[in-house]
Amino acid sequence: MITISLCMIVKNEEEVLARCLDTVKDIVDEINIVDTGSTDKTVEIAKQYTDRVFFFEWIGDFAAARNESFKHATKDYILYLDADDVLLEKDRKKLKELKETLDPSVDSVSMYYDAGTDDFGNVTLRYRRNRLVKREKNFKWRGDCHQYLEVYGNIINADISVTHKKIRHSVGRNLNIYQKKIDRGDAFSPRDYFYYGNELRENGHYEKAIESYNKNIEMKEGWIEDKVYACINKADCYRFLGDMENELRSLFQSFEFSKTPRAETCSRIGYIFQRRREYQAAIYWYDQATKLVPDSNKWSFSYPAYYTWYPHLQMCVCYYNLGDFEKSYQHNEEARKYRPEDKSVLHNKQLLESKLGLSK
Repeated sequence: MITISLCMIVKNEEEVLARCLDTVKDIVDEINIVDTGSTDKTVEIAKQYTDRVFFFEWIGDFAAARNESFKHATKDYILYLDADDVLLEKDRKKLKELKETLDPSVDSVSMYYDAGTDDFGNVTLRYRRNRLVKREKNFKWRGDCHQYLEVYGNIINADISVTHKKIRHSVGRNLNIYQKKIDRGDAFSPRDYFYYGNELRENGHYEKAIESYNKNIEMKEGWIEDKVYACINKADCYRFLGDMENELRSLFQSFEFSKTPRAETCSRIGYIFQRRREYQAAIYWYDQATKLVPDSNKWSFSYPAYYTWYPHLQMCVCYYNLGDFEKSYQHNEEARKYRPEDKSVLHNKQLLESKLGLSK
């Protein structure tokens, strides 16, 4: 059976660190925690779980900090987590089984990163990451912001999720890192332009975000999946700016890279037609979204809501406006499978049962 070193970088994580470590402490064989300048009780909490607590001065470079944490690993494989990550019980069991059965010839195991969940336990954002890597391969982190682990060799995809449970968002932190890159005159890669666009969008700088996404799209280099989402995210910026024409144009532009539609795109196109009160066209696009299935081996972002409850809930609204209460009710019931306690869904149910004479 393989052995596992957990490697983490932390700073002021007193609210969440114990929660994270409690979900993994009995699975890993070693815990290495690198603190980058905490001023709260983070170090004190870390020392309750391990005597392998180290210190590294923060230099505004996440890759440097993560690489430092990896240097302290001594076991066969390295598992990395952030302090606001957890392993749910079902995933703890899967990881234990993987540890007992993993072929040592495997260089890396990718796992899902469930970066968001709603109030009903549905995953809202998911993508894959190389999560468990062979120590002797000496894989390195790249990128000072939105870093990635440069991995090669024998990689397998596991059906295990690491769940992100963020308490608060670090507003402006990553934007500051990118601004320093600009001030230094660093050359931006397509990946930099994509993630800089994301940071600008999330902080409400929509015009600048569009510029950054366009720079990603215009470059011949770069991951095709980033270009797909550069188009989709650019459309969201246009929506926030009230420019429906360019919003729709950006969504159709994504087809140039994805080749076939994604539910994330179809649902957004449906919403444009819904806002225009062109309900039949909206229904067409929402229906397409429900027929698509996300690729479980795909490494780019996936937003499961757009494949499941969201298009059904919107079709409920569209059919209601068309006066087809039966179909409206059917789609609301499909949405209710995913969000049984959603107040909007329950309101629709009561209203439609009254319209259809189903209420007692």
